[in-house]
Amino acid sequence: MLKDATAVVTGGSRGIGRAIVERLCRDGASVLFTYVKDEGAAEAVVRAVEADGGAARAVRVDLGEEGAPERLMEAAEERLGGLSILVNNAATSFTPTPLASTDVEVFDTVMAVNTRSVFLTMRYAARRMRDGGRIVNLSTLNTVRPAPGIAPYAASKGAVEQLTAVAARELGPRGITVNTVSPGATDTELLRTTNPPQALDSVAGMTPLGRLGQPADVADVVAFLVGPDGRWITGQNLRATGGLG
Repeated sequence: MLKDATAVVTGGSRGIGRAIVERLCRDGASVLFTYVKDEGAAEAVVRAVEADGGAARAVRVDLGEEGAPERLMEAAEERLGGLSILVNNAATSFTPTPLASTDVEVFDTVMAVNTRSVFLTMRYAARRMRDGGRIVNLSTLNTVRPAPGIAPYAASKGAVEQLTAVAARELGPRGITVNTVSPGATDTELLRTTNPPQALDSVAGMTPLGRLGQPADVADVVAFLVGPDGRWITGQNLRATGGLG
C-alpha cells in the first residue's frame, strides 16, 4: 500500500510510536524515526523491521532543543530522498501538578516538545513535502476529557489539534491531507508505570469495548489515514479511544 513512500515518525522507539513505525514499514514505506535516550530500544525496532523485510532508520534527537526539528527534517529528506509522510508522535511527559504549583519551566518544556516541534516539522513539510502527501499528528483524549494536574500537556495537545485544522485547509490544494489521531488509554509501558492496576481496570471498564487500547490499535488508524484509503479525509480528529469520550 505504501510502496515508494518515505516517512518520518517522531518518537518511534516504544509504545504507540514503535507500533506506527512497524506498521508503516510492513505497508512498504521507508521510515526514519526519532528517539531521545534509549538507543537499545531504537535498535530493537530497526532489527524487528528488518527481520520483517522492511526498512527503518533511527536517529537520536531531542525535539525540544533549538533548531532540532529543522535539522531532523533536513536529514530525513536527504536520507530518504524526499518526504511523503510525516507522523508527529513524540511528546514529553511530566508529573501531574496543580496549575497553581506548575513551574513555568515545565510549561515551556512541554510546549517546546509537544507543540513547537510539531509546528516546525509541519512548516518544513508545508514547504518541501511531495504533493499528495500525508501528515498525522498525535493528540490525546485529554483535550476533551481533561484531568486535574495536566494543564501544560492538555494545552500543548489542544494547540496541535488547531495546527492540524489550519494546515489541512492550507495544504489541501496540493492534495496533502492533515489529520489528528487522539488515543485514549493505551496499554504501554509508560501507562503501566504511572498508574496503579486498579486505575487501569477502571478505565478499561469505562470503554464500550471493555479493554485498554493496544499500540497497534492506534497504529492501524494512522496507517489508514496515510494510505490510499484515507485520501478523502482531512482536517479531522479521529479519536482512537474504544468509545471512551
